[in-house]
Amino acid sequence: MYATAQDGTKIYYETAGETGTPILFIHEFGGNYDAWEPQMSYFARRHRCITYAARGYAPSDIPTDLEQYSQAIAVEDAVAVLDDLGIEKAHIVGLSMGGFAVVHFGLTHPDRALSLTIAGAGYGCEKETEEYFKGVSLTVADKFEEDPVAFAEVYGRGASRVQFENKDPREHLKFVARLARHDKVGAANTMRGVQARRPSFWDLEEGLKACTLPTLIMVGDEDDHCLQPGIYLKKMMPASGLLILPKTGHTLNLEEPALFNLHLAEFLAQAEAGAWKQRDPRADPGQVMRTD
Repeated sequence: MYATAQDGTKIYYETAGETGTPILFIHEFGGNYDAWEPQMSYFARRHRCITYAARGYAPSDIPTDLEQYSQAIAVEDAVAVLDDLGIEKAHIVGLSMGGFAVVHFGLTHPDRALSLTIAGAGYGCEKETEEYFKGVSLTVADKFEEDPVAFAEVYGRGASRVQFENKDPREHLKFVARLARHDKVGAANTMRGVQARRPSFWDLEEGLKACTLPTLIMVGDEDDHCLQPGIYLKKMMPASGLLILPKTGHTLNLEEPALFNLHLAEFLAQAEAGAWKQRDPRADPGQVMRTD
């Protein structure tokens, strides 16, 4: 099935499950709609699950114009998928690039979200590495544009991906194979238009503080450049909780699918019950020990 974005781009999506509240899964740069299979299979038992291929990822359209790629456009594509299905509100779940989309979804369309799950998000947010990240994103774009099959072998074994390979080499091979299928134009434009130009979380402070949606932040403890951004989101977002998975890298939902599903299921249940509340004002982060 295809949704039509505001600029006419066709966005491919799949669904699983017919009952329960909807969950929209938004994939990372290194994935595609099918990277959510462990979650689609599990959560379809109790939820209406939707996954889609971002623009630039087949079988969605692959615009050749760089200006048809941006963080704001990525959010509107997610809304277009919900609109095509006639879904007013959904739990919004994203990994990495998809996690950034979830943050911006919550800031720009809070009325369309039941909750937010932000997993493995933060690359380029740390101010000391912000400019470096923008530059390396352009290099990655060039590499994918030259030869996505060859570069998938390099990109797929980065510092926060080897944890996945060590734990589950068979599934990691599938991940690298998925990378190798990236369209060279779509991958390059996504890197240049979305990744290299998206704002840091530190630039969104006022919006984050005002966002009261139930929020789960997930980070692997060996995903170094997402740890501090994850802690920052926890400090800024009043109804957020932070989960750090031990001995875990970037590809959370595939590297630790059982833990990912377990914690996501508990969070969704609490959010739907109204039990995932804003932080108690008595939990003052400036207090060390109470004395009066």
